[in-house]
Amino acid sequence: MTDLTLTFERERPLDPPEVYTRIQQQDAVHPMTYGDGHLGWLVTGYTVGRAVLADPRFSSRTELAHPPIPSRLELAQRVGADELKVPPGFFLRMDAPEHTRFRKLLTGQFTVRRMKQLEPRIQEITESCLDDIEATGPPADLVSAFAMPIPSLVICELLGVPYEDRAQFQENSKVLLSLEGSGQDALDAIARISVFLHGLVDRKRAHPEDDLISGLVASGELSDAEITGAAVLMLVAGHETTANMLGLGTYALLTNPGQLAAMRDDPSLLANGVEELLRYLSILHLGPVRTALEDLELDGRLIKKGDSVTLHLPVINRDPSRFPGADRLDVTREVRGHLAFGHGIHQCLGQQLARIEMRIAYGALLRRLPGLGLAVPPEEVPMRSDMSIYGVHRLPVTW
Repeated sequence: MTDLTLTFERERPLDPPEVYTRIQQQDAVHPMTYGDGHLGWLVTGYTVGRAVLADPRFSSRTELAHPPIPSRLELAQRVGADELKVPPGFFLRMDAPEHTRFRKLLTGQFTVRRMKQLEPRIQEITESCLDDIEATGPPADLVSAFAMPIPSLVICELLGVPYEDRAQFQENSKVLLSLEGSGQDALDAIARISVFLHGLVDRKRAHPEDDLISGLVASGELSDAEITGAAVLMLVAGHETTANMLGLGTYALLTNPGQLAAMRDDPSLLANGVEELLRYLSILHLGPVRTALEDLELDGRLIKKGDSVTLHLPVINRDPSRFPGADRLDVTREVRGHLAFGHGIHQCLGQQLARIEMRIAYGALLRRLPGLGLAVPPEEVPMRSDMSIYGVHRLPVTW
């Protein structure tokens, strides 16, 4: 066995910690000590990682998993086993058939056709943000002025959440995703988001509108508690992930000027560039985590029933056996099959929306501000090493 434990400190801001790159060269599956002392496993190989995500013998249920880091151990110790069970509607942490019921109901809300219908509104929101940035003049923090408001406003409109309430749920999202906060802080944050959204569900029941929450209420297939849980998941995931991809992706392009110029000068590369940035950056620090429901073999390793397995997506998506030259950002690369959105039954429900938002946002940013550059040295940009979703806390830019 080994004393390998999770670390989030990076020697270079755009690359995974070197320890994981080194061990990937040795094996795809590695013994790892979890936050509660459990001797489980870390996956760094692409083929094995994809197989785990597609294998029904691995569970996503919270109450079965071992916490990978100490702060999540504190959370587990502070609440009883019943409270650790998946909250109603939080389908990300459910297995089939419970997960299937939610997934089937929500898939219709996130069709490619419906997402494409949102494109004019996303373009309008993006151009408005850039109007404000240009009117204020340089320097600007691209996170607060651009990367955060675009996906926040889009997901608010889609769900039917008043945008004026964004400060409340954004602050609670930060607490919930912090790797340094206490377990009680995380519990309190999700409770505050849940109370806010439960009140919104009540209002939608009384006064329905043309939005996703109203549609779930009208379906009659979910309880208010289930709608609230699903809305919490979609609200947090729907703005935090895309916002950090926009911020970190812009930082990556600004520190790789040849790649920025390629995307700016050839708009046909935007869609491909988005996929490459998703692969190259893989912003999910922690997990996904799965727990074995029976004894099984994984790349020659015996995984026992009850063992937890953590996937390291930033390293998996840099696996050179799947992506030659994987440590190089190349927006012309024909990249297919990356796991940035996961795989299997839990593959990200909003991935098409995220792709459209990023394609429109990057395209407009590079078109409107062709002289875009960092306003500080790259090493002075504060990175989100303290958060479960990686990115930049701020991105000072000029043009």
